[in-house]
Amino acid sequence: MKPLFKTLACVAALMCAARAGAADLTVVIDDVKSAEGQLMIAVFDSAATFLQQPTKAVQAPAVAGSATVVLKNMPEGDYAISLYHDANGNGKMDRNAVGMPIEDYAFSNNAMGRRGAPSFEQARVVLPAAGAVIHISLN
Repeated sequence: MKPLFKTLACVAALMCAARAGAADLTVVIDDVKSAEGQLMIAVFDSAATFLQQPTKAVQAPAVAGSATVVLKNMPEGDYAISLYHDANGNGKMDRNAVGMPIEDYAFSNNAMGRRGAPSFEQARVVLPAAGAVIHISLN
């Protein structure tokens, strides 16, 4: 009986430990101009990978007005989010002849860079073990 009890105790402890480090990050995207296309969301976990290699990338249907996306089971820590509204559904951020985005985009903390994208630190949000809700407004 004792070995079974020890096994069950170990399994329960492992399950609690696995859940303790995972949290949900709820992203509320405001100012979505239309329900056409997709919202493209990229999550970064360091300055070294910011805007280069996302930790997580998701698509969500566009909803005119406000859309909510829940990023489930994220390890607690620091993140920065970039997103854009792929209104025409071509899977890329469209730009004009001089390289300026012509589709709406945004970053966590509604951060804006002076000449280009903000830094990871400007867009950084902290995800605690209890989870978090952030709001981002499309530009």
